[in-house]
Formats: sequence, structure tokens, C-alpha cells
Amino acid sequence: MALHVWLVYTLAALGLSLSPGPNSLLALTHGALHGRRRTLYTLFGGSAGFLLVIALSMFGIGALLKASLVWLTVLKWLGGAYLVWLGVQVWRSPPIQMARPAGAVQARGATLFRQGFLAAATNPKGILFFAAFLPQFVDPARNVAVQFAVMAGTFLLIEFLTELVLASLAQRITAWLARVGRGFNRACGALFAAIGVLLPLRG
Repeated sequence: MALHVWLVYTLAALGLSLSPGPNSLLALTHGALHGRRRTLYTLFGGSAGFLLVIALSMFGIGALLKASLVWLTVLKWLGGAYLVWLGVQVWRSPPIQMARPAGAVQARGATLFRQGFLAAATNPKGILFFAAFLPQFVDPARNVAVQFAVMAGTFLLIEFLTELVLASLAQRITAWLARVGRGFNRACGALFAAIGVLLPLRG
């Protein structure tokens, strides 16, 4: 993967991690309820779920490359249209809100891991997103497995660190998110829409 492509991908992955979603909300909630250390179980579970979704998306891309480069081009344009649509939805979405249930008890680590995994792996929007997102950065002339390792590793690191910050500061930043979260959502939505419009036009 070329350096400039990786930098664009990293910026887009950061936008995805900062945008509202089930895993960011779960990290906030578990951080407030169980503390940062126990929320690590949630974060590792989410990372495993995201890794599964990214792997399935990349295997599909690899199959398209073996079948025909035309199909990869078609997928890029369809994915670009989906990213524009998703950008509009993120732009219009409300800030993350978190309510702390009364009388909450400490959950087992396995339970937290499972909740994080399922939040990432069973979210159909996440599956659709990666199916649309990853082809924009795949270079057919390079090894798909190596590109998978780079893109998966980059996203998982960014997502894990972002959720760790949310979990660590959960009780301090919820009021701030309520004030400025809509601006964050609009910035992320604009980023997704720009990717959807510009990247399929690359040669």
C-alpha cells in the first residue's frame, strides 16, 4: 500500500472511529459502569468482531479480483455511493447520549468480551460499511493479504485507542459530547461523503 493511500485510509479510519456507533456507545457505557480496566474486555471483544468483519470483506474483494477487475470497479462505484449516503446519515445523526442505569453490577469479563464482539460483528451497517470502504483503497497490483494486514491493523489500533479514551473519560466527557457531538458527526459525515465521491474517480 502506497504511503499516501495509507495516510488517507488512516484519516478515514479515524473518522469512522469517532463517529457514533454501537461500539463507541458501549465503550462509554461500560467505562462509566465498570471502569477502564474491566472495559478492556469489551474493547478486545470489539476488536475481534471488527477483525472478523474486515476479513470477510477482504476475502470477498479477493474473490472479485480473481474473477475480474471489472467487478472490483463496479464494487468501488457502488461502495462510493453507499459512503455518500452514509455520510448524509452520520451528518444528520444526534450526538452520542449515555444513560447510566441505577444499581448496575460488575459484569464478568467474558460477558463484557461477548458484548463487545457481538456489537462489532453483528451490526449490518458495519458489514456494509467495510464492504464499501475497503475496496476504495485496494491496489489490484499488490498482494491482497498484505493490504488486509495493513488496513486491519491500522483500523483496529485506531478503534481500540479511541474506545479506550472514551472508556477512560466516560464520566467526564458525556456532557461535552452532548454539546459538540453534532459538530463531530458533521465532520465525520463530510469525510465519508468525500471518500465516496473522490476515491472511485482514481485511475
